[in-house]
Amino acid sequence: MRRADRLFQIIQILRRSRGPITADKVADELETSKRTVYRDIATLMGQRVPIRGEAGMGYVLDQGFDLPPLMLTPDEIEAAVLGAQWVIGRGDPALARAAEDLIAKIAAAVPERLRPYALEPTSRVPPAWKTEPDRVDMAQVRVSIRGGRKIRLSYRDEQERPTDRMIWPITIGYMQTVRLLIGWCELRQDFRSFRTDRVEAADFLEDRYPERPAALRAKWRASIATRPHPPHKAPVPA
Repeated sequence: MRRADRLFQIIQILRRSRGPITADKVADELETSKRTVYRDIATLMGQRVPIRGEAGMGYVLDQGFDLPPLMLTPDEIEAAVLGAQWVIGRGDPALARAAEDLIAKIAAAVPERLRPYALEPTSRVPPAWKTEPDRVDMAQVRVSIRGGRKIRLSYRDEQERPTDRMIWPITIGYMQTVRLLIGWCELRQDFRSFRTDRVEAADFLEDRYPERPAALRAKWRASIATRPHPPHKAPVPA
């Protein structure tokens, strides 16, 4: 790896880390020596990159520092396009259009030599198979999740039994052929998942629920971590 590329990758590693990261971990990822990492970090600090820390304790990148937009590597472009392909085949119409726009924006913004990685990627997502249609406005669901607003659902379960639920929506889960609306259910006083193809009606309320969406999502993640899940049945948050 060229030194310029290595310096760029060190910034990327620090930028995606939520806490201090040691030179050992950086060296392992870059497949180089710890001494080289120390020397590179010193170089970055000398170039006024706001890195804090010291040997043995770990390093952090101060908030507010960023690189020029869309300085992407070929692998990063392919990763973004692969994810966008998946959304195009399995997302709701609004999200699928957004994924198509994302690929077009990446192709237009990157240098000419990198454009084939966006338009002719080496990886492909297989077509979706028998995906059940949503029976709720998923774009509005996302608005409610972002705003921390309640949704009143009329729903039919697997036994076709009707039920009305007031939920605090937190995320959308994607299975192979169905989507799940996941939230806190006021009736059950617990987190519940609702298949979007079984929703009969949804009332999107202006009422905000009392917790921050991010805090409620953290509680949900903690709750599913303690539940025994067969890996093929666990929902994947969007």
